[in-house]
Amino acid sequence: MLTKEYLQRLLVNLYIAIDAVSANRIRSLLTALGIIFGVAAVIAMLAIGNGAQQEILNQIKLVGVNNIVIKPIVEQKEEKINEELSGNKKEKKKFSPGLTVRDMHGIEEAVPGINRISPEIILETNIIRNGIRRSAKLVGVEPAYFEIYDFQLAEGKLFNADQRKYGLPVCIIGSGIKSKFFPTESPIGKNIKVGPHWLTVIGVLRERLVSQTSISKLGIRDFNMDVYSPLQSVLIRYENRDLITAEELRLAAMQSRGMVFGNAPATQDKADKKNYHQLDRLVIQMKETKKMQATAEVITRLLERKHYGMIDYEIEIPELLLKQQQRTNDIFNYVLGAIAGISLLVGGIGIMNIMLASVLERIKEIGLRLSIGAKKSDVVQQFLFEAIMISGTGGMIGVVLGISLAYVVSSLANIPTIISFTSIILSFGVAATVGLIFGIAPARKAAQQDPIASLRYE
Repeated sequence: MLTKEYLQRLLVNLYIAIDAVSANRIRSLLTALGIIFGVAAVIAMLAIGNGAQQEILNQIKLVGVNNIVIKPIVEQKEEKINEELSGNKKEKKKFSPGLTVRDMHGIEEAVPGINRISPEIILETNIIRNGIRRSAKLVGVEPAYFEIYDFQLAEGKLFNADQRKYGLPVCIIGSGIKSKFFPTESPIGKNIKVGPHWLTVIGVLRERLVSQTSISKLGIRDFNMDVYSPLQSVLIRYENRDLITAEELRLAAMQSRGMVFGNAPATQDKADKKNYHQLDRLVIQMKETKKMQATAEVITRLLERKHYGMIDYEIEIPELLLKQQQRTNDIFNYVLGAIAGISLLVGGIGIMNIMLASVLERIKEIGLRLSIGAKKSDVVQQFLFEAIMISGTGGMIGVVLGISLAYVVSSLANIPTIISFTSIILSFGVAATVGLIFGIAPARKAAQQDPIASLRYE
């Protein structure tokens, strides 16, 4: 328990330290320079580093690090043979409705933490205008598609609520389509024939730079040559594989008769390989990367139940991108931590050196205090108070300087910076701690002085 006498001695030592620092302002400022520039460097580098880290992670996310991709599997060979009941006869294949819009709504309702969800239908088609014909892809999407993949409009607008709800004949075209079919005019409001239907162009996407090498060797689609229409427009006007047609009923009947008579007609293979999935792709963007694996497991169980145990889909998680994101985080943390540690270590060494030099300069002062009754602990406290005051003041100046530097670098070099409250508190706290730690050796050296020898020191 602290006694009143001890508190009074502590307060006196604090006053003496304040007087010593005030009497030697230049020396104190020089002593604090290491901490000032150390803290300023830490805050500025953390702000720049955090900004660069965030920008890199955002770029990784654009590639799809937060996306769970569900793709349909068209061909299925999932059959069971019950030899006891039917000899060599095969049991009936399981029935699955395929990947549909109903699955999308079910996932939206049942799975938490979803940021956006984007269904896609991709159809091979032809585009005709002014006597020019070219093969292309018609992609049925929702507006979330453009947000997930960071597609920006060069002109026009996205689909509105009525166009999506009623399946109106509108489309958004890639920059390659514009260059090919509308080289000298704006395509907005013009009509273009996509497959058997005429669509009105309401928007043009900015060019997405993809090299020809990537397109040919890596199999990356040239998004600039795609036509995008509302999902409902594609389902109503082009193809809805969720509907049962008369042709499908005929093929099913022929397949059934072939199995009865022990023959497998050619139509059976045709029916087996027919794509019965309404959607060609379903992309689910999660809010948090760390919940990707657990969410994928929930979606797997949900779809398995909706598809009656038939696994006619595959769920992809970008594991390599997740590992790269984690590695990027770790690298930035190590680099920024090293910079912070080195900067503050240099500042601490500066404090220790200046304080040791201060002890040599003030040997007579120390001897006088000891000779008139001051304890060694009083001398230790005095020099520790001085070190803490210098490092604390330097820390505050460094915080202001560091924030200013971050803003200057951001405005002049056009580099994103993120100044966090945590980095400010951490830098200031470490600066004060460094002052305390590196002030111990000089304080103890001062307390070990012999009063008589100190008074005779020249």
